Amino acid sequence: MKNKNTAAAVVIAAAAVILLSSIAAVVISRRKPAGSTVEIISDGKVICTLDLSSEPDREITVEYKGRKNIIAIENGDIYMKEAECPDHTCMKTGRLSEAGVPIVCLPNHLIIRYKNGGGDTDAAA
Repeated sequence: MKNKNTAAAVVIAAAAVILLSSIAAVVISRRKPAGSTVEIISDGKVICTLDLSSEPDREITVEYKGRKNIIAIENGDIYMKEAECPDHTCMKTGRLSEAGVPIVCLPNHLIIRYKNGGGDTDAAA
């Protein structure tokens, strides 16, 4: 009887550790860096620097060789709302959430990243 109780306690403890680790991983991956300044880079040039903590909700259209990307700013978050590119990977990236993971649209040469956030544009692009 004692072995069954011990085994059950070990299983419950392991499940609790896995659950708490999963919750911590989600929270850490969703947090924003300390700064809230982002850069929008088109064809290798910074075209816009924004402080998301004070930026009003709006949309920014960026064109590259006749193709458009629409960047949305909502409630202090920034994301790619629309993109005229074949794969829409930039839209699937979702909201910019951490410095190491920029939003990148390779076909349209567009990058959205936190400024001085430690991410390496060349590595991401």
